[in-house]
Amino acid sequence: MSQTVARAIDIVAFVSRRHRTLGEIADHLGVHKSTALRILQTLEEGGFVRRVPDNRYAMGFQLIAYGQLALDQVEARALARPVLQELGERCGHTVHFAELVGDRVVYVDKIDGRGSVAMGSRIGLPAILHTAGVAKAILAHQPDRERWLSLCDYQRFTPTTVAGPAELSAELDRVRERGWAEDDGEHEDFLNCLAVPVRDARGQVTHSLSVTALKVVAPLAELRAHLDEYRTAAHRISRALGWGGDDHGSR
Repeated sequence: MSQTVARAIDIVAFVSRRHRTLGEIADHLGVHKSTALRILQTLEEGGFVRRVPDNRYAMGFQLIAYGQLALDQVEARALARPVLQELGERCGHTVHFAELVGDRVVYVDKIDGRGSVAMGSRIGLPAILHTAGVAKAILAHQPDRERWLSLCDYQRFTPTTVAGPAELSAELDRVRERGWAEDDGEHEDFLNCLAVPVRDARGQVTHSLSVTALKVVAPLAELRAHLDEYRTAAHRISRALGWGGDDHGSR
């Protein structure tokens, strides 16, 4: 490990126990104060440490935020799994659970429906941002929409695939307004799905769940008829993740 990186990690661990002075940190590392200060300045800029009123150093709030995100990622799938299984057993269709991870929306769980229908989704793989219902349900609620629009390649898979950024932005407006997203055979023309957002403890849309079915078995109209059931499942997961809202995670 780089010596500088090792020292930075050591500083973060050291100040997490209690507030420390520059001298204490330098002594702990066994370096000159100027060396310790350079590392501290970098850590402070990144939000990993902060100076408190008595000019000591403490753990930074950004580190606390990252820690919470790490906990969310570990717990979300386990907390959602019973709800996903129950929903899958009731509806008989494939249920997906997706998570916002960096610049991707990733499938983190999947409950296969009855029958043996092959589909492109796999746990651990990213969803196609401009076609997948789980992706649109999340992207509709992100503040930096222009950046997300620029990340899509807009490959045309079927006649119903979204054609470009303007069309996708308009679709995301509709998703946010009505509270759910759809995939009308936009990647695999024989499948359709309905997706609803899932909120974390901060009320932010970080996950989504979808119900996917063969069009000949359950067209979109039939999936929409069970929208309240899907919203209730999403709401239960949101509550498990710490969200205290009461609108069933729909908007």
